[in-house]
Amino acid sequence: MTQSWSALDVVNLSRHFGEGKGLHDLSLSIGEGEIASLVGHSGCGKSTLLRIVAGIERVDAGQVMLGGTEVASPAGSVPPEQRNIGFVFQDYALFPHLTVEENIHFGLRHARGSISADTAQVLIGKLGLTDMLGRYPHTLSGGEQQRVAIARALAPGARLLLMDEPFSNLDRSLRAQVRRDTLALLRGLGTTAIIVTHDPEEALSCGDRVVLMRAGRIVQQGSADDLYETPNSPYAAEFFTAYNKISGIVRGGRLETALGPLPLRGDLPDGTSTIAYIRPQDIDVNPPSDRSAGTIVERLLMGEIEQVSIAVTGLPQPLIARSTRRLGAVGDRVGLDFGSRPHLAFPAQAVN
Repeated sequence: MTQSWSALDVVNLSRHFGEGKGLHDLSLSIGEGEIASLVGHSGCGKSTLLRIVAGIERVDAGQVMLGGTEVASPAGSVPPEQRNIGFVFQDYALFPHLTVEENIHFGLRHARGSISADTAQVLIGKLGLTDMLGRYPHTLSGGEQQRVAIARALAPGARLLLMDEPFSNLDRSLRAQVRRDTLALLRGLGTTAIIVTHDPEEALSCGDRVVLMRAGRIVQQGSADDLYETPNSPYAAEFFTAYNKISGIVRGGRLETALGPLPLRGDLPDGTSTIAYIRPQDIDVNPPSDRSAGTIVERLLMGEIEQVSIAVTGLPQPLIARSTRRLGAVGDRVGLDFGSRPHLAFPAQAVN
């Protein structure tokens, strides 16, 4: 049977640094034109994977394939400059003594002549850089510098773009707009890209596919909806959003808790000790009632969102609830409604 290769295939890849650090038998495929968000806490191996794909880190086992051609294995490695990969660094790494135009054309010295020069001119136009070609990096805003870095990376005709924390140096007010503009550009060009981030919100909003890593392994991958709505583990659940964790016992397909019976997602056997995961925004705070009543013990105004902590008899920790409406003042008695939607739950022994 003929093997079908993607734009990038990482096959059973391992890289060891001692004491369990590195990558461990990791496999990943990225399709042509796909944008993948690679996300995880610091030290999970995402930047190591990016460096291996780029060719600046060796492998101990497995292989890296670009379009079906092996570029890395324990037997040898294709040099970075021969892989036709673009790399945008966290600090953009623009040459301060070169103009915008000179920075963009810097990578064309080893490229394929007029084809790449034409590509550079197209990119300059699409990225809105025409009027700043004679300026130097220090005169540009963060967003403008990033556009120059992307143009330089793609100008030689790169078949894969790697971006390491590309938005982290931008002000929060600018970050979302630059991110939208960057994604629109990459999709418009049909560029295959991997964007590394440690920011859950950024990961969910960037990629056609989100790849969550932990301790050198892929925990879960899929669409943003997949990882947010149907996490496969407590780690995956808690990485992307905050939860109230409520202990209980499964009885008749429901979870018996100090809050009363809760609808349960999944098929867990009766008698299983379980932890329900309830998002703060899934708790409806109402006037006090006999069912699930509590007392507001803390209130935080977070702009358009209000967050309250609610002490409930029988729970060791207050519940956290969030809403775009005002929920009450400290000391108010309130009722709690958890709705009819089934709640995510994991066996207690699986929860750290």
